Amino acid sequence: MKILIGDDHLLFREGLRRVLEQLQDDALFVEAGTFGELLDHCRNHPDNDLVLMDLHMPGWPGFSGIGDVLALHPGVPVVIVSASEAQSDIRSAIDHGATGYIPKSSSVKVMMGAINLVMSGGIYVPPGALGATVEPPIRRRFQEPLERHGGYGLTQRQSEVLDCLRQGKSNKQIAYELGLSEGTVKIHVTAIFKSLGVKNRTQAVIAASALTV
Repeated sequence: MKILIGDDHLLFREGLRRVLEQLQDDALFVEAGTFGELLDHCRNHPDNDLVLMDLHMPGWPGFSGIGDVLALHPGVPVVIVSASEAQSDIRSAIDHGATGYIPKSSSVKVMMGAINLVMSGGIYVPPGALGATVEPPIRRRFQEPLERHGGYGLTQRQSEVLDCLRQGKSNKQIAYELGLSEGTVKIHVTAIFKSLGVKNRTQAVIAASALTV
């Protein structure tokens, strides 16, 4: 497993690396201290399995930078690890395609659990951080009864994407209607498939319909 860590504080990168070594002791690490270095590593190391990055590191272009990383690493989980716990930052990161947002104030246990969730296909946000706007993801078995929009183990945004899938809309149409990039829509669709235990759009629609009966 190869992990790219982007943060301008060397001590924090070292600490995060120690935490990640507890998850997989043979993991390989690539580190970057600026956003430019992070993008260079993305180009030079296309085999990364996970990207962890801070906000506002030198060269940070804004939340569009998440899309820049995803464009170089399509399908690879990108997790924000930041000192900011502002709801606006968390919401913007997820809406731009991040698959997780971990505050730097989190305990080691919480951080490990969050990364485990992301690597198993979930999306992590701090519990209660977004109030009713985004519910923290809960991975459930396909057979369990789930409520519309409040369940499926999905965030509110993913529930909206799932509704669009039920209407037969393309990624481009979904992106336009929800004000997202197509790359972000693809990330959400992949997370929906994993949460429902399905492999394609047709199965996702059938599964969602069965659970609302």
